[in-house]
Amino acid sequence: MPRKTKPRDPPVDQLGLFPVWEAPVPAHPEPSPLAPLPSFDGTTSLAGLALPYRNFLLLSDHTAHTIDCFLSDLRLLARFLGSETPIRAVTRQQLVDWLLFLKWGSELHPAPKTVARRVTFLKNFFGWLASAGVLHDNLAQSLVFARPLPPLPDLLHEDELARLVAAAEADARCHLLVMLTLDGGLKKEELLALTPGQVDLNNPAAPTVLIRLGHNRPQRDRLVQMPPAFTAAYARYERFYNPQEVIFDCTDRNLTYILARATKHAGIARRVTLQLLRDAFAVRQLRAGTSPETLREKLGLSDEAWHESSVKYRKLAFPI
Repeated sequence: MPRKTKPRDPPVDQLGLFPVWEAPVPAHPEPSPLAPLPSFDGTTSLAGLALPYRNFLLLSDHTAHTIDCFLSDLRLLARFLGSETPIRAVTRQQLVDWLLFLKWGSELHPAPKTVARRVTFLKNFFGWLASAGVLHDNLAQSLVFARPLPPLPDLLHEDELARLVAAAEADARCHLLVMLTLDGGLKKEELLALTPGQVDLNNPAAPTVLIRLGHNRPQRDRLVQMPPAFTAAYARYERFYNPQEVIFDCTDRNLTYILARATKHAGIARRVTLQLLRDAFAVRQLRAGTSPETLREKLGLSDEAWHESSVKYRKLAFPI
């Protein structure tokens, strides 16, 4: 006899508390993920702003994970204030009340990191409305729900970095990997997505690497200036590995193993990660006089991500 199972709770969007935001699928879908948008103004409800906000996030410098989190936060805000509440009727005090409710008034007590992210969402959402002329100013601009910063990373000393680079030169792949991270500031996701077409060696004395953020965000692409030695390092890598579709045709775990071998050969007892080398790149840039805004662009960080990273890098570069 079949076993009876308890019916599962319906998904959030089926609870009637918030309308489904996804645009209806047309008979002949367009290739673009952006749906045609109705006009919106101060009388538009929180629910009615969902699709325009989603499109704004898709067109700006935000990852898929961030977009999902921010849209989820907007659903929570709409439940608290009422999904049909006109956006011009929302007050700053209501935003504070919502944050306090999430932190203390609900059954779920979110971690400080989650609360801080929701403050970031509010600043992003109301900043967008202000820049679009829907609201006169950003209601969330002065909100502060700080969370403890994570411990500062234990950076390698310059002599250790020199030993690591020397050890990496024994292998063409490891050498290129270290250069792109330590001299270019690329993060792991960018390394794995890098293609030969993004490397420009037309001027051997000033090679560059183009970092793309996707077809929907060409305005956020950035050109990374590499040192002259990169030209020879990349030519050597091409001879050994002949990259086709992507430069590093492996998993992120492989990259970790490659770096770990070089770390061991360099006689460094500590664990060295690609992020640690990217941190070293940022600290070197600040100490060399690079402005914070220029460094943010070099690292390809959004304003939200830079808010916390800037504190970390300033403390690492100029400890008191």
